[in-house]
Amino acid sequence: MTGTALITGAAGGIGRAVAARFVADGYRVVGIDTTDPELSGVTYQRADVTDPADVEAAVRAAEAESGSVDALVACVGITEGRPLHQTTTEEWNAVMTTNLSSVFLCARAVLPGMLAAGRGSVITVGSVLHRTAAPGLPAYAASKGAIAALTRQLSVDYGHHGLHFVTVSPGWVRTPATESRLDGDQDLERLRESNPLRALCTPEQIASTVAFAASADGAMLTGTELVLDAGASVVSPASLLRDAHRIRMGLPPL
Repeated sequence: MTGTALITGAAGGIGRAVAARFVADGYRVVGIDTTDPELSGVTYQRADVTDPADVEAAVRAAEAESGSVDALVACVGITEGRPLHQTTTEEWNAVMTTNLSSVFLCARAVLPGMLAAGRGSVITVGSVLHRTAAPGLPAYAASKGAIAALTRQLSVDYGHHGLHFVTVSPGWVRTPATESRLDGDQDLERLRESNPLRALCTPEQIASTVAFAASADGAMLTGTELVLDAGASVVSPASLLRDAHRIRMGLPPL
């Protein structure tokens, strides 16, 4: 299925890669962000996805120009990192509003058009960090877990109308934001060693999975979560130790 795709967070990172992939796949792409994504083939709508009026205006403008939205991909997300007892109410609300409420607002705005058309897909970008916790990310983990739960709920409520809903949950992704937090190649290598495939996912790989989930080939996917973390969330940390350490612990070498 092609048609019109609405991509939030289209100016950078995963959202930019998704927008580029949907253009390549033949969609009419509308990107929503607070800055211009500057991508060929993308119609830009400047909007704050946490503001109900902004979201409604952006969706109505997209529909007026390109017709009903066939695919919504919700990529916007922020991270605040500190333990819960040090997290301010403002920090908590900022993460939950940006990561979760934006999905609610955008989905609510596109659903009437999808229902009228009798087709459509909503792909949300989650995170493995609601499955395997990392230190100091309570608001982020809670928001991503809620996104997966909301996606499941929508699949039940709207599946009989011909709509489907999928969460794509990455682990570490090699974006400029990720690399800005790393202290050189040693940190990058440690991240690679933390998963069985010894690799980090790229934004383009996320975009390929999102495109499949939104396509006719992925039409039987709904209410599910696709995890792209190179296997990090399914292994015991001991299995990733170097062979010398594994042998000392009585584990066979890999």
